[in-house]
Amino acid sequence: MVKLKGTGMLAVWSEVPPEHEEEFNEWYNQEHISERLSVPGVLSAARYEAVKSGPKHLAVYELEHPSVMQSSEYVTLKNNPTKWSKRMSPDVIGTTYIRNVYEMIFPTVLTYEVATSPTAPALQVGRMNIPNNLDNDWNDWYNQVYVPNYETVKGVIRGRRYQAVEGSPKYMTFYELESAMVSQTEEWQKQQTAHPANEKMREAMQHEFDSPGIWVKTFELE
Repeated sequence: MVKLKGTGMLAVWSEVPPEHEEEFNEWYNQEHISERLSVPGVLSAARYEAVKSGPKHLAVYELEHPSVMQSSEYVTLKNNPTKWSKRMSPDVIGTTYIRNVYEMIFPTVLTYEVATSPTAPALQVGRMNIPNNLDNDWNDWYNQVYVPNYETVKGVIRGRRYQAVEGSPKYMTFYELESAMVSQTEEWQKQQTAHPANEKMREAMQHEFDSPGIWVKTFELE
């Protein structure tokens, strides 16, 4: 099977003025996604729209490694935008524009099953910082307790965690879900208090505005 996931990710969140929405989506779906997928090491991509919190638009690019974003092929493409890109790119027209490059920190190794798995129908994504004095203990708890417990919830495909190598905040948690309702269930909510360390560690999280959010998939190239 074709490899669709690596240890890197590019995530782009944006909001655009209503009068540009239709053309913005056409540009993304008809030109931009396929253009980025032509870069070696960009393994797969999908677009999502927020159903809880935001920003509204989220584009996710699975990368062989974060260094793909420094490759000559990518830099050449980025530095030579098309006329349509010059007019519609979210860094041009966006009222909100967040572009982060990430390296996966959990799991530490991708299994064949994960590496070849398709993009998820829905996502819950959290973006946060943590006080330096708690960093090690917090990461151990997140990897050993928090994500594994959520992965037992029906409808959770998997959870992955990332550290930003470009952009902020430092950490992102990326839950792949079968539907947007999975993280609204009673079973999911119970996991918030399922371990004695959860209260302290959850309180220490310094979430970005609108984090966590839930997005549903709206587009991917077949």
